[in-house]
Amino acid sequence: MMEMVLDWRSLGSLLATLMVFRTAMRDFLPPEAELWLRRLLARLAAAFRPPSGTILIDEADGASGAANDLYDSAQLYLGARCLATAPTVRLHKPRQSHRPVASLPDSHTTHDVFRGVRVKWTSTARSPDRPAGAGGFGPYGVLGRGGHGGDHRTLELQFPRQHRDLVHDHYIPHLIAEASRMRLKSRERRLYTNRATGPGEDHHRLWTSHAFAHPSTFDTLAVDPALREEIRGDLLRFASRRDHYARVGRAWKRGYLLHGPPGTGKTSLVAAIANLLEFDVYDLELTTVPTNSHLRRLLVSTTPKSVVVVEDIDCSLDLSDRNKNNSGNGAQDDTAAAAQLAVMGRESISLSGVLNFVDGLWSSCVGERLMVFTTNHPERLDPALLRPGRMDRKIELGYCTPPALRVLAKNYLGVGDGGCEDADDDPDTVNALMAKAEGLLVAAVGVRITPADIAEVFMGCDGAGAAAALRKLVDELRRRRDDAAAAAMAPGESTVNTKELKPGIVVRGSATMMTDI
Repeated sequence: MMEMVLDWRSLGSLLATLMVFRTAMRDFLPPEAELWLRRLLARLAAAFRPPSGTILIDEADGASGAANDLYDSAQLYLGARCLATAPTVRLHKPRQSHRPVASLPDSHTTHDVFRGVRVKWTSTARSPDRPAGAGGFGPYGVLGRGGHGGDHRTLELQFPRQHRDLVHDHYIPHLIAEASRMRLKSRERRLYTNRATGPGEDHHRLWTSHAFAHPSTFDTLAVDPALREEIRGDLLRFASRRDHYARVGRAWKRGYLLHGPPGTGKTSLVAAIANLLEFDVYDLELTTVPTNSHLRRLLVSTTPKSVVVVEDIDCSLDLSDRNKNNSGNGAQDDTAAAAQLAVMGRESISLSGVLNFVDGLWSSCVGERLMVFTTNHPERLDPALLRPGRMDRKIELGYCTPPALRVLAKNYLGVGDGGCEDADDDPDTVNALMAKAEGLLVAAVGVRITPADIAEVFMGCDGAGAAAALRKLVDELRRRRDDAAAAAMAPGESTVNTKELKPGIVVRGSATMMTDI
């Protein structure tokens, strides 16, 4: 018992001595000497610890702003393998996804073991250096992410230095392969759109994305069956000819120009193309792109197996024929447009920038990709944009034809070659009404109506039966035909002027023109 008391007294004396020594160090030792002593102790501690190596993986490339696929792969890998026992995780459930996705939060750490080697992962974030005066709004519109550019995020991988070759040559490839396998297992195609950017946002993600779940397929497209199969065959041939493109020295890409009146299915065709090839979709809004260089950065940041879509290209920018602009007031209009942009404080992308985006050297940096432009007025576009190599296929989607009507009747009414799915409808009545509707759509009659208009008629009769829907469609087609005929025979009508009578009907003089716009 006496020995135990002596032991406790010795321990108390030791603690008191240490406290006195610590107080004396603080009171009498200069700060420089204290810092030097701390460094010495740190070096002594490091001498007994094996040296470590570090790999930094940024979320985005600082030079181009393109997303770093290794960062996304690492977060996916960590979320599936290393975060099950982590004290804190970040959960995100994408729309249309069945389960949340885990990722490593900022300023948190987790560990992984590979072939007996323990590695350490740390997630860090720092605020970007923004120029003075940069606020939540700028000359390019409202800035994304709550009015600021967002943080620069980095994953830090630490490992014993003697296993450097193992980490570089085996662990990192293993991580990428596992992430690719997980992506294929839970393949979720994405719809991307470019973000509005401004000063101070040059190094952030350029695209935001959502799950792509458009139901359009080639079987539901209301187009001529021959044209549909021709497009399908061209797409499948493109997707399977990687070696051919490399052999002939061309970038593995293809351009499509979809043109026709509004409501003829251009957007539905884009969605059907993406669903057929299982490609992601990049919806490029040119009006938010400030410069040609930014347009190139947007292109470089896209991924292979994607469809880059620019809808209504003639409305986004002035890409009209330069030869036509040179005659008349084209130069004055260009000067006025440039002056207006200068007043707004922004620079506009040019036709040259768009041409290089479609077919310049930068267009070969991504890989397998489709470029799709849509327009209602192809005659307004510059011929340089429409030449082969930029727009390889020009697909005209016109007004509804009898074959397209049969597709719409099958989709909306269940009317096919085998009869009608609704048992309450008389098959003979349905077939007779279909024949009347098809007769009004033939070229000799001249009634123009878009597939969207017919779909709207069928949607308005949902639940009323196929016969009622077809009867309403026949009445609508007859009304349009009679209105066109009455307008054509109106007294005093000029034989030169063109008059727009109804959506889908164009009369030139006294004869109805059947040529698609």
